Amino acid sequence: MSTMHQGRQDGTDRRRQRVTNALKAAAQNGSPISVSGIARQAGVDRTFLYRHRDLLALVHAAELEPANQDPAGATPVSRASLQADLANAQARNTRLVTRIQQLEKRLSEALGEQVWRESGLGAPDDIDELQHKITSLEQKNVDLAASLEEREAELAAAREANRQLTRALNQRE
Repeated sequence: MSTMHQGRQDGTDRRRQRVTNALKAAAQNGSPISVSGIARQAGVDRTFLYRHRDLLALVHAAELEPANQDPAGATPVSRASLQADLANAQARNTRLVTRIQQLEKRLSEALGEQVWRESGLGAPDDIDELQHKITSLEQKNVDLAASLEEREAELAAAREANRQLTRALNQRE
């Protein structure tokens, strides 16, 4: 192997080692792991990681793994678990929004009915009694209308008789 080729290989090996060390340090520190972050910390270009698929696979695997040390002392979490939690929270929010809309509709209907009854516009509880009263009043109305027609006919006949008598009296004089 030529000296130049050996030098390039040694440079690549050093950069690979820096990437590995940066991954280990990020995992120990609990700092976020990303391709850009690891490349920056290792002092290499991101394209270096994309050219070396094995290193890229290590970075992606480390992204999904929980951190060894959490500075806050809480349970370590991975990106995948956070994404699952987010999906679950969004699904729960959707269910809750639907339930809230159902409850708001029921409340609106109940309050509307209560106001309608309290205002006197609502249907009373004893509808059968009111239906009977309506039928009775309608019959009474028909009877009164017939009686009125009869009285009007009698009045018209009395007026006609009165006119005839007045004419007969006027002709005698």
